[in-house]
Amino acid sequence: MNAFLILEDGTVYKGKSIGSSREVISEVVFNTSMTGYLEVLTDPSYAGQAVVMTYPLIGNYGICHQDKESLKPWPDGYIVKELSRIPSNFRSEDTIQHFLEEHDIPGICGIDTRALTKRLREIGTMNGMITTNENYDINEIIPKLKAYTPTGVVKKVTCSEKSVLQGDGFNVALLDFGAKNNIAKSLNDRGCNVTIYPAETPAEDIISSNPDGIMLSNGPGDPKECTYIIEQIKKLYDTDIPIFAICLGHQLMALATGADTKKMKYGHRGGNHPVKDLDSGRVYISSQNHGYMVDGDTVNPEVAKVAFINVNDKTVEGLRYKNKDIFTVQFHPEACPGPQDSNLLFNEFIQMMEGKKNA
Repeated sequence: MNAFLILEDGTVYKGKSIGSSREVISEVVFNTSMTGYLEVLTDPSYAGQAVVMTYPLIGNYGICHQDKESLKPWPDGYIVKELSRIPSNFRSEDTIQHFLEEHDIPGICGIDTRALTKRLREIGTMNGMITTNENYDINEIIPKLKAYTPTGVVKKVTCSEKSVLQGDGFNVALLDFGAKNNIAKSLNDRGCNVTIYPAETPAEDIISSNPDGIMLSNGPGDPKECTYIIEQIKKLYDTDIPIFAICLGHQLMALATGADTKKMKYGHRGGNHPVKDLDSGRVYISSQNHGYMVDGDTVNPEVAKVAFINVNDKTVEGLRYKNKDIFTVQFHPEACPGPQDSNLLFNEFIQMMEGKKNA
């Protein structure tokens, strides 16, 4: 069955339908990872987006459910050059085609994803429609595309109730804004007892549980939309509890302390982004997935200092807060997919909690 990807600038790509055949409008973004397509699909940060995979062959090692980063896939749509319909891997339990169908995710294959990615880089992230309707009316579609904005995505992806990942070490409260599984696992592997809370849990509930540390997770969407959560983070900031934040959590902490965020032209999504630790001079290759960034010019130097920058475009990749046991990063030290160069930051969080307990 033919399928069409229609962008808000009027560009149309014709390919073949994969997954569900339903019609969808979404924000179109691209990911440069060469592997880890299942982790990408199950990353809640992609809620409200259709993902273009730049690597030309997707699905060749099938689906291994153990590798999922959440219970289900979250993108609105999936766009690839070539879909492997016969996977070859001893761990494979399913095909990506069936996985997309099972979860009602529409997609398109057989288009020039290189040309599409170059267009998104040149013009910036655009909204688009995936449709199998051969008789589409582009004059009706374009206004709908321009009017689309993903909203309420954090509420969509967060857990519905509190849960615990048992450990015998430090007690960590993890606020789930769309957390990938490997964040809690990375803490639990280091002995932490991790209590996972819904995104809009009142700060008082977190504080009253007397955690040794607080983790603010990744998640989707515009951080400025999360006004209630920002107010709660202000209260967490005012405590002396050590805090470590990743991705959306990093942006929300910045907003809670007076800095600003802004939308990037096309964002950072992939497993090959170099970030530099300004204290040590060390460069890490990092996994990233974000379309918004902290504006470094708005960070109050009396509140925080820029600790990490992106080597390619010099954007802010992390902050260390002054006179506080708080540090935040834009990239993903938990990886999945991507390199694990920076997972030692979890060790730093553990040391921060140890220092606080022994003070």
